[in-house]
Amino acid sequence: METNQVVNSEEKKEIRLRKKDLLKSFAIWELTSEMCLNYERLMALGFCHAMTPILKRLYPNKEDLSAALTRHMAFFNTENQWGAIIPGIVASLEEERANGADLSDDMINGIKTGLMGPIAGIGDTITQGLVKTILLAIGLDMAVQGSVIGPIFFFITYTAYILGTGYFTFFTGYKFGRSAFSKISDPSLLHRITDCMSVLGLTVAGSLIATTLSITTPFTLKFGETVIEFQQLFDQILPGLLGVLTTFIVFVCLRKNVSVIKIMLAITVIGIAGAFFGIL
Repeated sequence: METNQVVNSEEKKEIRLRKKDLLKSFAIWELTSEMCLNYERLMALGFCHAMTPILKRLYPNKEDLSAALTRHMAFFNTENQWGAIIPGIVASLEEERANGADLSDDMINGIKTGLMGPIAGIGDTITQGLVKTILLAIGLDMAVQGSVIGPIFFFITYTAYILGTGYFTFFTGYKFGRSAFSKISDPSLLHRITDCMSVLGLTVAGSLIATTLSITTPFTLKFGETVIEFQQLFDQILPGLLGVLTTFIVFVCLRKNVSVIKIMLAITVIGIAGAFFGIL
């Protein structure tokens, strides 16, 4: 009787992931998830590689480990930083499965497939459309003014964003499991983040227009002894007025789906003509 109780207690012993297993998985994901892209499976090999510390811990049996690795070679593609929530969720699911939960291969891959598209939309919008653009604009402005801090600033701040966001989403995914996406994709949270980044982006864009887009005119008119310098007049109205007007016109053209090539050609022609006639 005592022998049976010992056997039963051993059978019920759970396998739990350690913090170092999760950290190793996260580090592999951040550093290598997009280093093995291919046309057939895209990020599948990188995802499987990131899951190896998790799977080795959960499946000591060679056959179970082989099946788990094969399971995660299915097609996969998402944005890297916010997409770290998916391997975090999968780590949680694999832990449940290794301890007897009824989670099939199709269920785990279905969760991966269902999340990778929406997460990519969120991540690409925030990372590529807002954060990277803003930080790069600030760094370029510093570099244009001759400061070596510009590229260093971009490297440090963007790296901090990548690691911070990836760490947060990965461990949020593991902590909340299948419910993590509903928590992190709360519309009010995303709206607040997007609004804040949009305000910051517009502020940076406005300062860049004023400091880097220098358009002036030497054109003057003489009425007897009176000389009207148009540039001085524009500066009294609004410093950098011509740059602001040019930016506004280009923006309107882009909103009306005018080709970028046509806009660039028009700017080139206007610039040459303005210099020839002494207007610009």
